[in-house]
Amino acid sequence: MTPAIHTLKKTKTPFTIHQYKHDPLSLSYGEEAAVRLEVPPERVYKTLVVQLNDGSFAVAILPVLHQLDLKQFAKATGVKKAAMADKNDAERTTGYVLGGISPIGQKKQLKTIIDSSAQSNNTIFVSAGRRGLDIELDSEDLQTIVNGRFFQISRKD
Repeated sequence: MTPAIHTLKKTKTPFTIHQYKHDPLSLSYGEEAAVRLEVPPERVYKTLVVQLNDGSFAVAILPVLHQLDLKQFAKATGVKKAAMADKNDAERTTGYVLGGISPIGQKKQLKTIIDSSAQSNNTIFVSAGRRGLDIELDSEDLQTIVNGRFFQISRKD
């Protein structure tokens, strides 16, 4: 059981676990999840760790086929600039490995922004804290669990 699953059980948040065999040669963890779980990619969300210009870290949750708009993310977090966090910083800060970073059950709960597109789905899929393991849950429940806010932070290129 991952810290994400443990947190959801402890808080009695409704969720469903979905498991698939992860291919280590896969180039995109999120796209692989959508294909393997046979779910539209609009419902599969990736978790990215971002470093803010004040030195702190924050989490962005957005659809796997979208790109993070760093200007919008900075605006959502109330800072002037934001940049993608270094892989080692992302893993150290969250306690999860890249490709398995869950927004739930991190070592320290970071400021979290969820792309507003999540609100248009009944449920969304996010990493459960391990490659090949996803959690399906209501986006409002996710917002509550991570103390996040909804904001338009993505763009489709």
